[in-house]
Amino acid sequence: MEIEELNVVDVAGYDHDFYLWTQQQAALLRQGSLTAVDVENLAEEIESMGKSDKRSLGSFLENILMHLLKWQFQPERRCNSWIESIGNSRNETERLLEYSPSLAPHIPALLAAEYRRACKEAARETRLPLATFPEQCPFTVDQIIGDYWPD
Repeated sequence: MEIEELNVVDVAGYDHDFYLWTQQQAALLRQGSLTAVDVENLAEEIESMGKSDKRSLGSFLENILMHLLKWQFQPERRCNSWIESIGNSRNETERLLEYSPSLAPHIPALLAAEYRRACKEAARETRLPLATFPEQCPFTVDQIIGDYWPD
């Protein structure tokens, strides 16, 4: 997209019209007009995109962990919605790691924080005491993102 196609004379400010700013920055990059690019804000947005993917991965892991804990500690309440939720989060995790394989080494560190959150949520949803769940995550990374189901 050419800057002229955007029907503006001046480059839109980052804080004024974000969408227009993104389109202009893309056009400037494609034209090779690197000196006109808003480098600082563009770099910030690129970093933000990476952080967003990392947060998404953490959220998917938390959801898997929470449902695996419920599956393990409330076997009498197992249901299809838990299966669907675990399956969907595993699929989203797989998809995210396919597009961003460099996130895989971050999984162990993410699990530490996400496991605590998953325990709190599992306790809230099951009404079991938080102490019911192990302090350390009882599942391996392969079990969490693979096809593992606790007995």
